Amino acid sequence: MAEETNKETIAGMEEEEIRTSSDQEETTEQEPLNEETGEAEEAKKNAEPAERESETEEDVMDGSFKSVEEGPQKTSFFKKKKDKRDEKIEELTDRVKRQMAEFDNFRKRTDKEKSQMFDLGAKSVIEKILPVIDNFERGLAQAEDKDDPFVQGMEKVYKSMLQELESIGVKQIEAEGVQFDPNLHNAVMHCEDDSVGENIIVQELQKGYTYHDTVVRFSMVKVAN
Repeated sequence: MAEETNKETIAGMEEEEIRTSSDQEETTEQEPLNEETGEAEEAKKNAEPAERESETEEDVMDGSFKSVEEGPQKTSFFKKKKDKRDEKIEELTDRVKRQMAEFDNFRKRTDKEKSQMFDLGAKSVIEKILPVIDNFERGLAQAEDKDDPFVQGMEKVYKSMLQELESIGVKQIEAEGVQFDPNLHNAVMHCEDDSVGENIIVQELQKGYTYHDTVVRFSMVKVAN
């Protein structure tokens, strides 16, 4: 009986040792699997932020990215507040442009006024010279001897004065034989003459002159009705 009991005890101990060894083998087989699973999960966790960053960069390149979260507040990515220095620069630039435009307008207005003043002064001088020209014409018309050296000298002076006046823009108004123009002629006499047409100038009583297409003196004429 004692021997049978010992045999059963030994058999039970062997079975427990076999179960223990098998449990240890299963445990050793599961541990590498758990380690691999843990590493895979950590790699997945590390990959997720990288994927988020790559997606964010792609969104920025495409222009679809709107804003970036920084802590509890959200600030616009593209809308950036202007610096005070930039605003000051823009203000001063605009002021300089306005002043340059005002100066250019002032310069043009001043040049125009100077030109008008010069023309007005020249016109007043020409008006004073024209009576002298008229006196030369009357004197030469009354001269009997055209070959007289004195008469020839006066005629040369007269022609020289006309040339100088013409060089500065003074011209005689055409009158005799042309159509009467109230903008150029002053009709002081009228006559009946069937040999010429109506409103034709038949005689010039006093010559008229223009200065740069502006009438300095109207021609005094006789017009046929």
